[in-house]
Amino acid sequence: MADLIAWVMVLAIAAYACAGGTDYGAGFWDLLAGGAERGRRPRWLIDHAMAPVWEVNNVWLIFLLVIMWTGFPTLFQAVFGALWLPLALAAIGLVLRGAGFALRKPSRRLARRRVYGAVFAVSSLLTPFFLGAVLGGIASGRVAVGTPASADAWAHTTPVLTGLLAVAATAFLGAVFLCSDARRFGADDLVDYFRLRALLAFAAVVVLAIAGLPLTHDDARYVWEGLTRGLGLLLVALAAVCGLATVLLLLFRSYGWSRFTSVASVALTVGAWGCAQRPYLLPTSLTVSQAAGAAHTLRWLAIVTVIAIVLVGPPLVLLYRLDTLGELEPLTDADTRAAGSPGDDL
Repeated sequence: MADLIAWVMVLAIAAYACAGGTDYGAGFWDLLAGGAERGRRPRWLIDHAMAPVWEVNNVWLIFLLVIMWTGFPTLFQAVFGALWLPLALAAIGLVLRGAGFALRKPSRRLARRRVYGAVFAVSSLLTPFFLGAVLGGIASGRVAVGTPASADAWAHTTPVLTGLLAVAATAFLGAVFLCSDARRFGADDLVDYFRLRALLAFAAVVVLAIAGLPLTHDDARYVWEGLTRGLGLLLVALAAVCGLATVLLLLFRSYGWSRFTSVASVALTVGAWGCAQRPYLLPTSLTVSQAAGAAHTLRWLAIVTVIAIVLVGPPLVLLYRLDTLGELEPLTDADTRAAGSPGDDL
């Protein structure tokens, strides 16, 4: 039962990396879109593409925290004790990012839109970096039960590299999805704009991954060995194939299928990391069985998880499907009752 719940937790991480990562990637390109005039069109597309689903994607993060807290309380205590600072910074970024995105669109004053947009964009960069650094700190074995909070647990080679990889991967996902969104919204001028950025982001992922091989050989030896043999290596290879398939689909302008392959590449990478850590939740110090809660708690958690999947899963699938088909319309000013006032355009 503990192993099953642990895999559910890995799947939740993969789901958030793909769904939430796409939104973070859109925010990353919002940050690099340029000034008010130059970045007007890309930001318009980002606003329209994200509006229907950006809040829903955080469901996966909440689900992950509940699973971790309830099923593996020892793990929860160790991680949040040793890595509270990057987790707190990620949480602050998550809140500010949502606030910036929600407040930017109804704002009429240019100065306010710039402030809210900057908050949204910068937070979209910092939040995935700190979340990636947390995973890197865990993978490198710097976190154990009783480890005190310190910068060494996350401000080191593997954590920083993982944080940068997280940013690059979200930028890749965001650009791939925005290519398809540009066609869906009739913004043909932005298709090649985000196509180029998707290819550049993939190149950044490849460079960081190759650079990370020698750096993590000694710094995260247990996970490195898990990723270079057995099931971990197979999943890494499949992730690489899906990434290359995404590049080919982008080159041949097949933007619909590129969404699926890009998501598969990120999800398979997370799965490979989960396989590489087996049987540890905290490499070489805390196994799944050692971290597991009481048996009856795990049984009830499994039951609740199944119920949640049955009740919440179909609506989420329907929502994502409707959004992909362009059936969901963003709220207008009339819907939100947002009205202009004197001096709004100043």
